[in-house]
Amino acid sequence: MNYINEFEKAIMYIEENLCKDLKVEDVAKSIGYSYYHFGRVFEAFLGETIGNYIRKRRLAQAAYTLIYTDKKIIEIAFDYRFESAEAFTRAFKKVYRASPHNYRKNRIEGMLGNKKELSILKMKHLLENVSVQPIIKEISPIKVVGMRKRITLENNQLPQLWDDFMERALEIKGTMENVRCFGICEYEESTKYEGFNEQTLHSQVIAMEVEDFRNIPDGMIKKVIDGGKYAVFTHKGRIDLIKETYNYIFGTWVPYSKLELDFKDDFELYDERFKGRQHASSEVDIYIPIK
Repeated sequence: MNYINEFEKAIMYIEENLCKDLKVEDVAKSIGYSYYHFGRVFEAFLGETIGNYIRKRRLAQAAYTLIYTDKKIIEIAFDYRFESAEAFTRAFKKVYRASPHNYRKNRIEGMLGNKKELSILKMKHLLENVSVQPIIKEISPIKVVGMRKRITLENNQLPQLWDDFMERALEIKGTMENVRCFGICEYEESTKYEGFNEQTLHSQVIAMEVEDFRNIPDGMIKKVIDGGKYAVFTHKGRIDLIKETYNYIFGTWVPYSKLELDFKDDFELYDERFKGRQHASSEVDIYIPIK
C-alpha cells in the first residue's frame, strides 16, 4: 500500500501544531488511523517513530531560532513545549553535542540533528532511495591508493576529483580482482560531525582497493581504511540525490540511534552495483563508523 498521502497529511498536521500540546495519538487520529497501526507504518517506512519526529522537529526549530534570533533561551524552551530550561538543555545537548548557549554562541548550523520538515520529495527519497535501517558490519582494514583534495561541499569539487581520479585509475597496479572504489571523508578533530556543514573545509580521498603499496603512481597517496564496526546504509539511484541520504543519516538516524559514533573516517563504497552517476538502478554503500 502507498502511504505517501497519509504521511503528507500527518506531517502537515504535526508542523501546524509543533508549538501546541501535541500527542502522537492526535496525529494518527487526524488522518483516520489508529495510533498502533499508523505508528508501526510510519516507523517502518520513515525510520523513526512519530514521537521522535515531533521531538526532533521541535529541537531543530529551536536550534534554528537560537541561531537566527535573539529570543531568550527560556522562551524558546517553552515555545517548543519543554517543561523547563533544564529539560530543554538536556534534550538539546543529547542531539547537538552542545548546550543551547554554546550552540548560539558558535552560530553554526551543522548537519548533525538538522531535522528538516519531511516534504513529499524527502518522503519519496526515504521510501525509494535509502535503506532507513542500516546493516551493522565488522570489516578488516582496507588498503587503497588514490587522490586527496581539500574541499567544501558548497564548492562542489567532488565530481571533478572523481573525474581526475578515473582518468588515471589504470595507472594503479596491484588492484584487486573485484575492483572496488571508495569515496572517503577523512575525520579531523576540527571537523567533528556536530560542527560539519557545507562550508566546512575537509579532506576527501577518491581511491581504489589494492593488494599492497609497492607501486604508487606519482601524485597519488596510499591509505588504509580502518577496520572495525560500521553502520552501513545503501543509497539507491542518482548520485546527486546522495545528499538527501546523508541528511537522513545525520538528521534522523544518528540522533535517534542508541549506537555511538566512532572518531574515524566515513566512506562510500562503489562496486559492481554502481552503474553510473545518473543511473536509477545504481547502488552505493555508505559506511558510518560506530563503537
